[in-house]
Amino acid sequence: MRRVCVGLAGLWLLVQLACPGWAAELQVGGKSAVLMDLATGTVLFEQNANEPLAPASVTKVMTMLLVMEAIDSGKIRWEDPVTTSEAAAAKGGSQIYLKVGETMTVTDMLKSVAVSSANDCACALAEHIAGSEEAFVQQMNRRAQELGMENTHFVNCTGLDDSEEARQHRTSAMDIARMSRQLLKYHPDIQKFTTIWMDTVRDGAFGLSNTNKLIRFYDGATGLKTGFTSGAGYCLSASAQREGLGLIAVVMGAESSKIRFQSCKTMLDHGFANYALIRPDLCDVGQVPVVLGKETAVSPKMAQDGTLLIDKAQRSTVVTDVRLEDSVTAPVRPGQPLGTLTLRAGDQILQQIPLVAAEGVERLGFGDLFTAVLRRAAMAKSL
Repeated sequence: MRRVCVGLAGLWLLVQLACPGWAAELQVGGKSAVLMDLATGTVLFEQNANEPLAPASVTKVMTMLLVMEAIDSGKIRWEDPVTTSEAAAAKGGSQIYLKVGETMTVTDMLKSVAVSSANDCACALAEHIAGSEEAFVQQMNRRAQELGMENTHFVNCTGLDDSEEARQHRTSAMDIARMSRQLLKYHPDIQKFTTIWMDTVRDGAFGLSNTNKLIRFYDGATGLKTGFTSGAGYCLSASAQREGLGLIAVVMGAESSKIRFQSCKTMLDHGFANYALIRPDLCDVGQVPVVLGKETAVSPKMAQDGTLLIDKAQRSTVVTDVRLEDSVTAPVRPGQPLGTLTLRAGDQILQQIPLVAAEGVERLGFGDLFTAVLRRAAMAKSL
């Protein structure tokens, strides 16, 4: 088996490590908080993270997730007109004051939800996708279960808690981080809206201003959603990305808007100061020779995502140890094992990743072999 060593200093990717001990000493306001790595889902800091609490409009992370899933699946389209019902027009709180019967595209409705937390647009989109807000909420709760959000029970698509039933609307900081990660990781187009600072709808007649002030004032901010009611307090799911590292910081139940923004900023600063992403590079590894194949060699690829989250202090010490088969005999099937990639920091093994065939290689048939023999004989005779 061949062995190839490749240095990884300065390259980016991810793995799961225990967070530095002093992370527990972070001073974070609010009733609960979480800092999560976007790529791997690694929790880097938590404070009372699993307590069910009222999330206010941070609820709309799930609403946006279901809208994006409906778009990506082809169920609805960006340019589809959405008609405002009486129920949607009657929503209180943050809104763009839709009129009954008014139509607006999915694009502008979703923009209004993401930027200005428009409750009327959230309800209109819910009805457009599921037929009614109640049916949409069933989808929200079903999706929450699929994502492992064990401390979540949604009652509406907005986070309004102005009724006895709505006061049963609960989720946790950990669950918010989970649904935020799902939205950002698998539907990155949402950032076209969540990174807007100011914009308009209705052909420029109605202005939108982002409720998430980090979008303007925090370097690398990518979203995501604010929330406030008197019962929930000030809540925020904040996301940012720098040098390939994406982070999600969640705060629930803060006493003021200033505290929620500062708490998320503190967690994000901690994450960017202490963690880095690395990705193994197979470009210099070469190919594995194939015996009796219609192709002479096959390229290896990683059988799984090699993304690794590491402590920044380890970054310069990380190397990969690649071991490949000396050769394989055709036929070669796609995904056939070809070797192993091991990530190390000194004597510590961080991760082992199987290497497999990136494509299949057919075996030479009798006719192919006969032709090859004739060709070789002709070449020998010419010499």
